[in-house]
Amino acid sequence: MSEVKQEKGTSLKDLGLKELDLQDIEMGDMLYEGKAKKMFRTKDEKQLVVVYKDDATAFNGEKKGTIMGKGQVNCEMSALLFRYLEASGIPTHLIASLTPGQMLVKAVTILPVEVIVRNIATGSLSKRLGAEEGKVLPHPILEFCYKNDALGDPLVNDDHITALGWATKEQLAVIRTMALRVNELLQPVMLKAGLRLVDFKLEFGLYGGEVILADEISPDTCRLWDTTTGKKLDKDRFRQDLGQVEEAYEEVLKRLRQAVVVER
Repeated sequence: MSEVKQEKGTSLKDLGLKELDLQDIEMGDMLYEGKAKKMFRTKDEKQLVVVYKDDATAFNGEKKGTIMGKGQVNCEMSALLFRYLEASGIPTHLIASLTPGQMLVKAVTILPVEVIVRNIATGSLSKRLGAEEGKVLPHPILEFCYKNDALGDPLVNDDHITALGWATKEQLAVIRTMALRVNELLQPVMLKAGLRLVDFKLEFGLYGGEVILADEISPDTCRLWDTTTGKKLDKDRFRQDLGQVEEAYEEVLKRLRQAVVVER
């Protein structure tokens, strides 16, 4: 993937995100490394630096590879969408953008529950339940998974989550409401960008006792289909060996730079 160039349209500066130099942050020791990101401590215990990686995995880590430039694309797209969501009342962990592919975030305690919002039947939903591939659902489906790679991120329900102490009933209610609201907010933006928001995964954390949106929103965590051609413009291109993976990620970011508008 060639260097991602800024197109005319909404930029991080346009969105009011202060661009900082890493020297100002004094990035410390690495706290955690996952499949797609590294987390570093800062001198402020309430702040972390996230470094997005170009590494790509699928099928719970069984397939591995590299998508050149992915980290920069996913970081910028996440910053754009987090800022857009915050302007509409969704609290996120974003503090500021740093150098390309790096973000300053609030040090949240991640809840071990992944939330999947589905608008169109595909992927594991079609495989598990025989739902017609591409069927537009009459209303969104929310699914919860226990965030545990060793167990394959199994599906769980509300009772599992509350009984095993992963989140309280009150926190889970907030997560449900927030996830559906994120879906309502993202769909028109994606349509404006010529993309159908098929489904997506969200993660939430606790910060000062409040449930806030964390992790990322990117082609890694969203299924995005071109509204005209139906072409897949997301991680499925990597999963299914469809080719043009880097180009798809770049195209999504290019379109969203034009589509995202934040009222200030």
